[in-house]
Parts: sequence; C-alpha cells; structure tokens
Amino acid sequence: MTTLYTNAAIRGGDATAMAVEDGRVTWLGRDFPGQATNTVDLRGADVAPAFVDAHVHATSAGLLRTGLDLTAAESLSDLLDGVRERAGTDVLLWGHGWDETRWPENRPPSRAELDAVAGGTPVYLSRIDVHSALVSTALVDLAPSARTRPGWTDDGPLARDAHHDVRRAALASITPDQREAAQLAFLRHAAAMGVACVHECAGPDISGADDLAALLGRSGDLPRVIGYWGAFGAAPAGVAGLAGDLFVDGALGSRTAALREPYTDRPDTRGALYHDARRIAEHVVACTEAGTQAGFHVIGDAAVAEVVAGFTLAAEVVGESTLAAARHRLEHLEMVTAEQAGVLAGFGVVASVQPLFDATWGGRDRMYAERLGPDRGSALNPLATLVEEGVTLAFGSDTPVTPLDPWAAVRAAVEHRTPRQGLDRDRAFAAHTVGGWAAARETGGMLDVGAPATFAVWRDETCLRTVLAGHTIYEVP
Repeated sequence: MTTLYTNAAIRGGDATAMAVEDGRVTWLGRDFPGQATNTVDLRGADVAPAFVDAHVHATSAGLLRTGLDLTAAESLSDLLDGVRERAGTDVLLWGHGWDETRWPENRPPSRAELDAVAGGTPVYLSRIDVHSALVSTALVDLAPSARTRPGWTDDGPLARDAHHDVRRAALASITPDQREAAQLAFLRHAAAMGVACVHECAGPDISGADDLAALLGRSGDLPRVIGYWGAFGAAPAGVAGLAGDLFVDGALGSRTAALREPYTDRPDTRGALYHDARRIAEHVVACTEAGTQAGFHVIGDAAVAEVVAGFTLAAEVVGESTLAAARHRLEHLEMVTAEQAGVLAGFGVVASVQPLFDATWGGRDRMYAERLGPDRGSALNPLATLVEEGVTLAFGSDTPVTPLDPWAAVRAAVEHRTPRQGLDRDRAFAAHTVGGWAAARETGGMLDVGAPATFAVWRDETCLRTVLAGHTIYEVP
C-alpha cells in the first residue's frame, strides 16, 4: 500500500511530494509517476525528520502533567500553597520543579513548614534537577532507612542516598493506574511535539525495573521508546545498554556535581563523586566485550576527569578501535575541556546533551554562575567545542528537568548564552534528529529514498502530524 504525501515543503531539497510504502520512503519529487493507494494533501506545510529526545524520564515527566507542577512557582509560599491545595489524603502527592534560586526567599521550605500544610499526606517534591527533594515526614516514615544515609538532613531537602531511598518509597506508592496514566500522558505529549522516539534513562535509583518494563510494553499510536538502565551488572530485558543515568556524580543545582574546586556559594563542599576511574573502566570493558552500550551521567569537572581516565584505562584493555566501535555514550557532559572532548571523540563517545540547560541556567548571571562564579559558570555546555573536537551530539531534554520542546532546544543551541559556543541551525537540528538515532547506535533522521518514513509535519513550530515508520502516531485535532 502506497501513501502519497503531496503539497509539502520537504526539508533537504526541492521535493514537494513523498511516497511511503511498508514504513519507508520510496520516492521523493514533484510529480509522482506511480499509483498511490492513499493521498494526503499537506496544504503547503513543512515536512522534516521527526525529532528524537535522547534523554527522558517518562513517568516523572507524565506525573508532572498529572501531579503538582512547581516549575512556575515564584516563591516558597507558592510551593506551600500548591501542597496545601492538593494534600489532605493518605495518597502520595508527587510534585516537581521547584528552584529556590529564583525565589525572593532564596531557600526551600523546611520539613516543618512542609508538614504544616501536608498534614499526614506523603509528599515528594523533586527539585528542578531531580537530584534532591523536599519530603514530608509521612513519606520519610515509609523509608526510615533514609535517616541514616548520606544526604540526610533533619529539616531540609534530601540528597544522595537518602534521596534515593525516599524516591524509591514514593515510586512504590504509585499505583499501576497512576503509572499508566502518567506514561501515556507523556508519550502522547511527545508525539504532539513532533517527537517519534525517546530514550528512557531508567535505573534503580530513578524509576525501577517494573516502571521501565511497563513503559517498554506500551503499544498503540505512541513514539518508540529505547530504554537504558543506569546500573552495573545485569541489564533488564529489552534495554539498549547499561547507560543513561548511571551516576558518576550529581547536579550543580543540588551542589552534588563533583568539582575539582569548591562551590563558590558553598566553599565547604566539592559535591559527590560516586565512582572512580577503575570502576568506570571495568564497566566500559565489560559492556564493550558483551556488545552492549555503556554510559554514565557526568556533570562536574572532577567527574569528567574521572570518566576520561576510566575510558583511557578501558582503551588499554580492549583497544581504541574496538572501544570506538562500541559507540558508548555520556549524559550531560557539562564541564568538559577541549582536550578532554578530543580524547572522548577518539573513543567514539556520543554526548547526550541538553541545550535548554544553558538557556535556563547558563551565562554569567544565572544559577551556574551563582554556584560556580561567572568564569566557571559560563564555560559549561560547550556545544561548539564538542563539535569542533569531533564529538557526536544527541540533543534531549532530561524532562521533567527541562520541558520536552525540541524547537526550543534547537534555538537554545543556536543562541547559546556563552559567546562562540552556539551551533548553526542545521547542525543543531541534526543533533536532535540524526544524533538521537546515532546515540542509540542506529541510522535515522534523514528523509531519503529507502530511509524509514519517520517525519513530522509543521506549520511554523506547531506540529500537525507525526509519523513513525510510516504509521501516524499524532495528528492535530
């Protein structure tokens, strides 16, 4: 069966029509010489390869749509008012997105203040970076081990292992129906944004094996999900690799990213380094020899140095060419030098990066500068340097950390807040399409004869239709 799409402006050439059969592009041009089974008039709309989001957390992002969205909270009082309106039962209240650096109080609420509005409701409110969280005493009571774990505080946000413990308890409190609703809400939203594939970065401290299995089992008119498991050891069924959010360190906002020099606004800490070069190398070697992808979450400069050292050790074991052929990946890679980028490029590493991090926190006057000082803070996310050194980029959102909004990510990459670190629009678009498939060790993101018919139809930046391998997964109502 041949479907002919007509009256379109197709990216990459002067074709105005495209024929699709068995999920692949079979013809591009102006006057179709064959017979079409179906014809779709696109009424002058733009057609381009569909986006790939290379780093998502589907359930958490879906819960942001169905739970308490704190991304617009402008003060401590806004957060407490939101909890007060939703609390009052013994059902878990899940929220996300608070950022105290934007508030006049410049601090999060205490646990006592949160308990006062939550009552007996278990409350879990992740910070915008998801590396710390405000929790009510009722939730702590479901994870009492957190009280003796690193990252515990008696009255403030929890981080590190204490945070992981309460997050697991919160996730365990989500019912199967809540999980299904959240995952479907997220996937349908992704399709409506012109995204045909997402990389789920799961793990034992993030979402759990049951959550990942449920997500990978979803079917219907939905984007494709490529799953990663951020842990050492055996991989759950159906995942593409032991990669994604396997944490070498934490995040800058929560001051858990591992730094060589102390945080400017907290000189008593350099963050948290969870794994050393030897452990990193062991993982990379094991995955390379098993034919699976390895990868890590890495943000701070001390963590990046450890990862580069680990990959160097791994290359000594398996050989540089073998290592490069494995196409391992790193998430975020925010504080990387040109020299380190060159080394990683030689090892075939793909950088899964988030341009909206720079748009939200970059430059000399926002959160990165507050945490690190303007010189260090404005040197983060050096997209142009990575490209110049030969590193393949794959763009993503890390949603719910930043919104799933691929055109906004493209703009953020072009309009980088640090001079000379922006990309041209075509290169940025390629990183959100071709790069996303490359990060999963696949080929895609091009509309050529013989290529998968995976594309989106646009009127300006409004998605009218998303097609995955010839099948429409979204059409504007």
